[in-house]
Amino acid sequence: MKPRVTILIATFAALSSAGAQKSFKLTSRDIQEGKTVPNPQVAAVMGCTGNNISPALSWSGAPAGTKSFALTMYDPDAPTGSGWWHWVVYNIPATATSLPAGAGDPKKNLLPAGSVQGNTDFGVPGYGGPCPPPKDKPHHYHIALFALDTDKLDIPPGATAAYVGFNIHGHTLAKTQLNALYSR
Repeated sequence: MKPRVTILIATFAALSSAGAQKSFKLTSRDIQEGKTVPNPQVAAVMGCTGNNISPALSWSGAPAGTKSFALTMYDPDAPTGSGWWHWVVYNIPATATSLPAGAGDPKKNLLPAGSVQGNTDFGVPGYGGPCPPPKDKPHHYHIALFALDTDKLDIPPGATAAYVGFNIHGHTLAKTQLNALYSR
């Protein structure tokens, strides 16, 4: 009977962990799950005529042990061979539960104290909204929030989004994601 008890305990632990991750939620009043990214969040470059305002985001249900958060926005459909990083933020304090609209503009200083915006594939830090090539299929935009097991990621200035992503994944306790589409 002992092996059976061990199996039941291991199964319960796995289910408890999965339940904790399911309670970790990311929402936005600006971008809706599975819907088209609205014009205020679309880029204002390369022929796109949006307002390039980062969306307001809120989250809840972070797992116990969360010491900070990181946020990324990524388009896997970009015709680059490696996708396109639209927004990278890390060292968001564990006490934070939201980012206001426009927080992705480095000039506005709207991020929680200590937060850092990493370089995107636009070549600079800050939010860069969707702007896929004309007549391309709809692109998928994944806004992901990561609960991390460290207070601070030690990232050198000017690091690429992929470098930041590598460090995020090495410290992830849980991940929640909001997905949207855009084409022109």
